Amino acid sequence: MVTEHGIKFGVHLITKHFGKIVAKVCEKLFSHGPLTLDQLVRYTDFTKDQVRNSLLVLVQHNCAQAFVSAPQDDDDDADRLRVRTQYLVLFDNIIHRLRFPKFLDIVSRKLDEECVKLLVGLLRDGRLTLKQMVDRESQGKENAVPTKVVRETLCKLLTARFVERCPAPEPVVSTSFKETTTKKRGAKSAKIFEAPETLEQRVVDAAVPGDVIRFSLTANMGSNVDRETNSDDVPMISVEEDVAKEEQILWRANFEEFIRHLRHKVLIENVRTQHDDGTATVLSAVLEATGSVEKKVKMDNSVPLSLDTIITEVMKTDTGRTMTIDRIRASLVQLGCSPSMILEESYSIDLKKIIEPARNEEVESIVLKRYGRDAYRMFRLLAKDCCFHDTDQIAASTLVEKKEASKLLYKLWKDNYLYMEKVGATAGAKQITILMWKVNKPLLWEYVLDEMYHAALNLSLRMAFEQEKDEELLKVPKDKLREPGPLQKKYKRLLNVRLLMGSSLLKLDDALMLFHDF
Repeated sequence: MVTEHGIKFGVHLITKHFGKIVAKVCEKLFSHGPLTLDQLVRYTDFTKDQVRNSLLVLVQHNCAQAFVSAPQDDDDDADRLRVRTQYLVLFDNIIHRLRFPKFLDIVSRKLDEECVKLLVGLLRDGRLTLKQMVDRESQGKENAVPTKVVRETLCKLLTARFVERCPAPEPVVSTSFKETTTKKRGAKSAKIFEAPETLEQRVVDAAVPGDVIRFSLTANMGSNVDRETNSDDVPMISVEEDVAKEEQILWRANFEEFIRHLRHKVLIENVRTQHDDGTATVLSAVLEATGSVEKKVKMDNSVPLSLDTIITEVMKTDTGRTMTIDRIRASLVQLGCSPSMILEESYSIDLKKIIEPARNEEVESIVLKRYGRDAYRMFRLLAKDCCFHDTDQIAASTLVEKKEASKLLYKLWKDNYLYMEKVGATAGAKQITILMWKVNKPLLWEYVLDEMYHAALNLSLRMAFEQEKDEELLKVPKDKLREPGPLQKKYKRLLNVRLLMGSSLLKLDDALMLFHDF
């Protein structure tokens, strides 16, 4: 679920990148959910062409996905024949626009400069064919860049999974949600309730092709409905036709892979801080070996690996070659994984236990800055214990005066950092009310995330204000700005403000990813 300020920040980013008309269409999709073209025209009061062009912009830049609702059981014959294309806004992809510099940095470290240039084009233009990539690379050059060169660069990005084939334009998706239940052995009617699947997840999953097609440059894959290849069903085509088809396939940046890399980096750095370089090396080796088979970014546990496989991966690094098997085993124990004996000794690391302390530290630092050291100690106690404590217990455990503890706890509760319950008790002949305090982490994480979106929105608006205020200064020739005087001072101030705010926004985005994406 997207928070209130998350939506406002998303709409602000769309306004900044594509203008007010596209942002208005995006806002209506946020507020009303999936809508058809005609419904958007009615809600926005724009012309049909304006809405259609806005949707094309959002789809081109991977900020929206079109889909067709599957016929329902209670639909009549007319409804079953009617095809209604709806449009769904993709919040995560909008916020990922803030992370483009981080994505480019990953590619520059993992691959080469040519791959960075190609990715710049995909991030800037949203979706490109191989032919468009070649045309873009050839701009401003006397001789056109050979298709073979661009193709090789694209292959590198596909092999690393930084680029993927664009999803299906209009997948057919069922919009009805039924409760799924499974029976446990030995129980008559036991039900297992899983986390509810959202419509956005369902649409995205239906649109994404299978991995074989998704990361393959070859046009003639012969894919069937089940996303499998069947050579018997594929008509023979010439090499020329295959190349022509290949040049028309649309490609885009694979945001999922970039977020996975950023998550792995945070996991490794947190383990390095909590433990040592050896334990961080073991975790890095495990994540490197299993990254390609992870089914989603937010994996609670790493994919199980045998001890022999882990040792082989660890030995590939300089630090790993200095480690003995006993030390690797000890590092795995430090990472909180115990061997699960099936056919062989296999290990799975609890990644959730690494992320949670990082979130705790982030919130604790906010409490410390905003409410002081006493409030910080009380909050930390409650966050660590994850259970109810009364005011007297908290005051005694943190060495804070009871009267001051009551004030601070009330402040934290009022600002949504604590959960409070009133419990009735009897003291002699009197009935008294005891206040019980607890940190409700799921609710707190959501509140903190919304606050962070609010801060990111304010910071981004301030950056836009500063740029607009000194817009005339940016039109002054560079030679005059280099001359000593008031103009040079003003220009240096603008550069410093933009640098400070830009770096602050990137740091704030690190915290946003910690609570939303990781």
